[in-house]
Amino acid sequence: MFRMTPLAMALMLALSAHSSLVAGGVSTPRSLLEQAAELPDGFVDHFFDVPLAVRVELDRRLMGEALITLSRDERVLLIDFTDSYGQAVTSAELEQWQAILQDGLPLGACQVKCPAGLQAVHYSLDSSLLSIFTTGAERADVQARSISLPVAGSSGLMWRNQLNLVGGQEQPLSGRYQVQARGSLGKWTQTFNAQLSKSGVDKDPIKHSVYELHSQTELDGNFFRLGYFTPSFIGINRQPRSIGAGPETALGVMVGSSDALEVVGRKPSIYPIFVTANRQATVEIYRNDVLINSQPVSPGLQSIDTSVLPGGIYEVEVRLVEDGQVTSRTEELVYKPNNWSNPDQRLRYNLYAGRESKLLSNWDDKDDGELTAGGAINYLLHPRVVLGLSARQVKESMQFGSSLDWSMTDRAKLYANVSQTDGQGTGLDLQGLYSYSSGTVSASHTRSWLDTRNTYETLADGTRIRQVSTYNGAVSNSSLGVTHRLSPKNSLSARVTHSEGNVEGVGLNLSWMSNGRLFGHDANWQWSVFDRPGSASSDNRRDRGVDVSLSLALGDEGRSVRGSIGTRTARDGGSDRNGSLTYEQRVENSLLTRVSGTLTADTYGSGLSGRADFNNQQVNGDVYVQQSSYNKNISGGLNLDSTFVIGGGKVAMTNQSSTDQAGMIIDVVSDLDEITLRADDMSGMGAVLKPGRNFVPVGAYEAGNVQFDFEGGDSHAATVQPSRARYHLNKGGVAYQQIRVMKTITVLGRLVGADGQPLKGHHVINHASRGVSEADGFFSMEMSEGTPTLEVQRSAEVLCRFKLDLARHEREGDVLMVGDLKCLPETLARVESLSNAAS
Repeated sequence: MFRMTPLAMALMLALSAHSSLVAGGVSTPRSLLEQAAELPDGFVDHFFDVPLAVRVELDRRLMGEALITLSRDERVLLIDFTDSYGQAVTSAELEQWQAILQDGLPLGACQVKCPAGLQAVHYSLDSSLLSIFTTGAERADVQARSISLPVAGSSGLMWRNQLNLVGGQEQPLSGRYQVQARGSLGKWTQTFNAQLSKSGVDKDPIKHSVYELHSQTELDGNFFRLGYFTPSFIGINRQPRSIGAGPETALGVMVGSSDALEVVGRKPSIYPIFVTANRQATVEIYRNDVLINSQPVSPGLQSIDTSVLPGGIYEVEVRLVEDGQVTSRTEELVYKPNNWSNPDQRLRYNLYAGRESKLLSNWDDKDDGELTAGGAINYLLHPRVVLGLSARQVKESMQFGSSLDWSMTDRAKLYANVSQTDGQGTGLDLQGLYSYSSGTVSASHTRSWLDTRNTYETLADGTRIRQVSTYNGAVSNSSLGVTHRLSPKNSLSARVTHSEGNVEGVGLNLSWMSNGRLFGHDANWQWSVFDRPGSASSDNRRDRGVDVSLSLALGDEGRSVRGSIGTRTARDGGSDRNGSLTYEQRVENSLLTRVSGTLTADTYGSGLSGRADFNNQQVNGDVYVQQSSYNKNISGGLNLDSTFVIGGGKVAMTNQSSTDQAGMIIDVVSDLDEITLRADDMSGMGAVLKPGRNFVPVGAYEAGNVQFDFEGGDSHAATVQPSRARYHLNKGGVAYQQIRVMKTITVLGRLVGADGQPLKGHHVINHASRGVSEADGFFSMEMSEGTPTLEVQRSAEVLCRFKLDLARHEREGDVLMVGDLKCLPETLARVESLSNAAS
């Protein structure tokens, strides 16, 4: 850390006073000495070779805030960035210029050795602004329309494993092992999706099937897929449905529209966000407690520039900071949907062709050898209207579909889909939604084809039975639903349905939900009345009944109780009075995350069930057991989920279940045993890190950086190096990074020369941080307690080194006072170089 002296504070006031006397407008850049000559008497000596807080711009884009030093020979040297803004510049640019500035640059036009296309560097004393201009300055305002893939591609593998088992008395064991793998090799992404399954049917063998085994690459606005896949219209925003069964797996090719490389986030939120400031202020925007943007605002009602925020629909916390104090906090919604990211590209398409195949599958009912092909398009007829068409060949029949997606107003939306299939007639799907200030109204009507000849039904008590009557034919369903908020604590919902086909009749569901306080605890009530068409579980008689439930939170320890009583139609068609009571306990700092137990009672007797959820850094899942009130049989199940990752020559196991993007293996080497870190990137992804091997999911295709900090923002006498790590990966790619958590102490001392005179403006460097000696030679900085060495530099030249004996110096807590340190050249031979330490 760097301490600000009273003289430095006075200098800042002097700069402010000076800037108020300067007329507005653009002037020719003046030299540093010319600007310093206008400072009040006595301030010049405290302007050069002392830390100054400045803003840094790269080609008129704000890079961040930093501490720098300026020398009389017109050179600037970076101490460190105190804050950075990832939206205006890329992480690669930030790291590149951080390294260049820490080596020092001359001010003015660049004449020789101009790194990264450097043209000029200018410092403005009036605005405390360091401006960097490169050969890309004229292109800086032109936004790229697509993301650049990693030049050399990427590599890695993420292999997700899922295991599901269920069985019990008079219920043969059923299970499934599912693999979802995604890898990256060069500029291609490989996908593998397969499963082993065993049904509960006697003498049914273990079945295996592969659904995906293909390679895909992203082009500018398009993708190309080659291999073995399940045909689907990916890349289409609204997929026109087709009546009847779709094709199974096929060996072939697929091409289509893709937004994977589309630059998102440079459009404003549909709904603006406003703040009202009394004074000149700063707005800080947080997503999942991570700062994603900050911007200055003027007094009065002001709208926030949301175009710089990431795309998507998500909640943020907006903090208004005035005079260093947070004066307001509000929860806002960023509404930047990505369903049509580029309005200039009105047409989206998907085409595939191949031969149906049961490669690596022993399912007898899979087709093999039939040609299959299909295609679909979406057309943006109007910003509120999207049209869709599709056609595909399945076996020897053709399936056609058409769709209309119409946002009539901001409150009313309509979706219509009409399809036609040879031998199965016409399918229809109509959906309407209207939102008003206190609720929503929805209506739908669907007509499709249903085949239940090879399906089973799982009853509420866990019993799995083959359906008594099968059905193969057309079905239709209509519904009308209303959700209305009566007050902030009460709401009403109603839904009416009408069905034809395998289920006949009208259904009614009416619910009233209320939340409040009961016995000093938060409580949620729900009263429900229902009258539904019959099914096998009600002897095909109408299922009528009422249900009253209560959920009660018991304090802040994660304990809750839920109870319900009601009536319903029994399995024999009679009346079934039932009730249940559930106790749940959430657990922290343990392998178990949640445990619960439930007691049920109905016409047939009583039943018990229990469940435990568990989670560690390698695996997550749950296990449950239940006893049926109907036949007293005991059954249970187990679900496990874990992911195996390879990247950067390292291997890791993680409980992260997503393989849709990319990731980073992170080894944490720590001087502190009990330490927890956070790793976050600007896309909102993140994870908790502990000493040892960890895995963090990151975004694919776009370059970014993962930032490391202590969990919860707690203060520790330690530092994390490096504080961020760059990545640029294709989908399926995995990178590797090692970080060190070093226990630190604060060093207070004074740097003097051979003659005993103080040395000012000298950079003092350690593995943990760096600092600058002030005008009186004093310096303050963090130093690694495990490596107590200091290196002194001036104009990129190493002058001396010190290896401190902690036992010889006065220490108060985490502060070490070393007194005068005499910088002599002969110390260079005694201590190993730290030239590449802390950056």
